[in-house]
Amino acid sequence: MSTGARGRDLLARTRAVLPSWLSIYYDEPIEIERGEGRHVWDSDGNRYLDFFGGILTTMTAHALPEVTKAVSEQAGRIIHSSTLYLNRPMVELAEQIAAVSAIPDAKVFLTPSGTEANDAALLLASSLRRSNQILALRNSYHGRSFSTVAITGNRSWSPTSLSPFQVYYVHGGQQYRSPYAGLSDGEYIAACVADLKDVLDQSGGDIAAFIAEPIQGVGGFTSGPDGLLGAFAEVLRERGILWISDEVQTGWGRTGEHFWGWQAHRGATPDIVTFAKGIGNGLSMGGVIARAEVMDSLGANSISTFGGSPLTSAGALANLRYLLEHDLQHNAARHGPTLLDGLRAVQSPIVGDVRGKGLMIGVEVVRPGTGTPGDPAPELASAVLEAAKRRGLLVGKGGLHGNVLRIAPPLTLTADEANEGLTALVASIEEVTP
Repeated sequence: MSTGARGRDLLARTRAVLPSWLSIYYDEPIEIERGEGRHVWDSDGNRYLDFFGGILTTMTAHALPEVTKAVSEQAGRIIHSSTLYLNRPMVELAEQIAAVSAIPDAKVFLTPSGTEANDAALLLASSLRRSNQILALRNSYHGRSFSTVAITGNRSWSPTSLSPFQVYYVHGGQQYRSPYAGLSDGEYIAACVADLKDVLDQSGGDIAAFIAEPIQGVGGFTSGPDGLLGAFAEVLRERGILWISDEVQTGWGRTGEHFWGWQAHRGATPDIVTFAKGIGNGLSMGGVIARAEVMDSLGANSISTFGGSPLTSAGALANLRYLLEHDLQHNAARHGPTLLDGLRAVQSPIVGDVRGKGLMIGVEVVRPGTGTPGDPAPELASAVLEAAKRRGLLVGKGGLHGNVLRIAPPLTLTADEANEGLTALVASIEEVTP
């Protein structure tokens, strides 16, 4: 499927007026013109099965009738007011999120993005703890603002070393390329906890918070074993350090086994949870959940001009209700293994690792004959991405080296679509395999 004249013209106009550092997929980029269900169409009329959802953002389905209806009806009443006025859709959405949060005495602050959600969480933690020291995981990604870039552990997404924080990075974000690779899960957790304690002993002051993605998104859908963050939480609790769980990509049941990624780490509950992406199903929506004593701790006035707007709140509320009423977490658990098991069965020397949970799966692409873990092969990952596109399948790419395929279909995925996507992806890997 090649890009036509309209697409080539739009690419030239894009490069002329938008920053050069904005990444665009494919040798011949496509303009996605419309979507329905799990499919999208480009401006040349080509149809694709969408297994990336605008970076895990189209969580339920493209053009979900319940969401488009809610947005249309709200737009006919009022689109914007700000938090200076009472806002019924915002309150109703916050009530629903608090109810499913598993956070005791929860309060919710809504933002326009995951970046701003993490920014607000850092403000809460550093203000409450009177410290600018933050713990984060290596290989992590938390946003593109000055403060969230500062705590991002993935160097390929960190364009400046300037920082408002003193940041300490600890092990535990991934196993495949970890110095602790090869250890059993229990041994791995013990080694990471020992590393955490050593970093804390050397920090020289009070740490405000530890922030972690239960599964690292941009990092290539990597994670430590279940229970790792719970073991970390025991150490943090002894020292009064807050735990922020970045659920921008793992929330709302995508992992299938739990509603939130942090729930795979029993024994503790985060002090703060951040979310975004899927809740809006394409609308600009994010937010922070925290215990009331944490959320109410700021000692100055604040507002949000765009966070929790009536329009985005109405759409997000309809989306969340649909997800809960149709038990899409169970759907992710049902169809995820089709993809995960099917990809693990691929006998290709370019597949170094297949990992993930539910409808959140990563395939690490490596250079053949380079051992375990194999050398990263970003050029082969890009080739698979292109081959999948030619077969009518859209997937994502990530990882520190840009060599991980990221597979995250909308949570309404059907069995037939799971098998169709798997067939296209396997054929694409086989095509690229030397």
